[in-house]
Amino acid sequence: MSKALEGFRILDMTHVQAGPTASQIMAWLGADVIKLEPPTGDVTRGQLRDVPNADSLYFTMLNCNKRSITVNMKNAAGKEVFIELVKKCDVVMENFGPGVIDRLGFPWEEVHRINPRVVMASIKGFGSSGPYADFKAYENVAQAMGGAMSTTGVPGGPPFVTGAQIGDTGTGLHFVIGILAALHHRNRTGRGQYVEVAMMDSVMNLCRVKFRDHQRIQRGPLGEYSVPTEGLDYAPRAGNDSGGGQLGNAIRCKPGGPNDYLYIVVQEHVWEALANRIAGEALVKNAKFATIGERRRHQDEMWALINDFAGNYTKQELMKMLNDLNVPCGPIMSTRDLVNDEHVRLREMIVELDHPQRGKWLNVGCPIKLSDSAADIERSPLLGEHTDEILREVLGYTDAQVAAMRQAGAFSKEPPKIAEYHPLRA
Repeated sequence: MSKALEGFRILDMTHVQAGPTASQIMAWLGADVIKLEPPTGDVTRGQLRDVPNADSLYFTMLNCNKRSITVNMKNAAGKEVFIELVKKCDVVMENFGPGVIDRLGFPWEEVHRINPRVVMASIKGFGSSGPYADFKAYENVAQAMGGAMSTTGVPGGPPFVTGAQIGDTGTGLHFVIGILAALHHRNRTGRGQYVEVAMMDSVMNLCRVKFRDHQRIQRGPLGEYSVPTEGLDYAPRAGNDSGGGQLGNAIRCKPGGPNDYLYIVVQEHVWEALANRIAGEALVKNAKFATIGERRRHQDEMWALINDFAGNYTKQELMKMLNDLNVPCGPIMSTRDLVNDEHVRLREMIVELDHPQRGKWLNVGCPIKLSDSAADIERSPLLGEHTDEILREVLGYTDAQVAAMRQAGAFSKEPPKIAEYHPLRA
């Protein structure tokens, strides 16, 4: 079975999370992703290790389906390998700190000169222009500066980061979209282009409904919030309020553990059936809750009634009951819940892989399901595992050429073993 991105070759110089997220998705969809690493490897290979002397889960879970080559980009022979790979690839990806790729001698203009058809794609914390361009960014920095943290948390309390990696993985998803758009354009025009995605920009895009509320709040209070919004000139922290046109909140179920909650959305057309199930005809006819406007005004009372009722059921029992009434709801799923969930396993969103160093581990599956080219998930590569394979298969180097480049220090951090290196390129 052919894959959707089969035939595209990507030179992936990214590290940590945002870039590897993007290249992993494209590898799952069939692209040949060559992970170009320094001789010391992607830093996450050794971070948060749970198995001694083995690649960490941080690395293995973000680098499936890729081939690894080690290249010393500060070495003349290593630079030559990079140049030859650029000529053979459709995309070059990088997420180095500000100015790093330029100092290595390969800004966009030089990469474009080497291969006019190549797409060069860069992730930056704040982009290459503006007052923040030279600042470094991390996941939570992007959440802070992109608007997510100021709108997440309990009203009156400190801002919170979200567990979803919207700064890194969210940026990676935007990155894939930009790269695929540039490839489509290249295939029509024959000309590559430069793609830039900033982490701060990506978080802002994911917070668009908060910018909706920022503008609405200037015309009056927002009734869907359970906290006062009168006089505010910014979107507030809203706890577990739905933040949409319908009221929603997390309701505690039995036995009352930290994740024994069900999130419920009270749509207008389901209120009568829900009210009848909770407290019968008296609640259905209660004028305080007769319309969406009244329920907004008295939502604290409404949620208290629903909470009292929910305490008699587990989150799974209550989910089934409310789904029978057509009430949108979902249990708060812990990581333990998810890795053991029948639905999740059926959709292959948790898959088991085997690694020569660490043994079996669980990986998140591909969230994009294609009918004619399903993703096959393979383990992450060992450091430099495919160096010789790539040199021979992609660049056509002979054994003698590979040996000469190895002696010249192209693939290691060790000093060259020969006094003088003569480029193989004409």
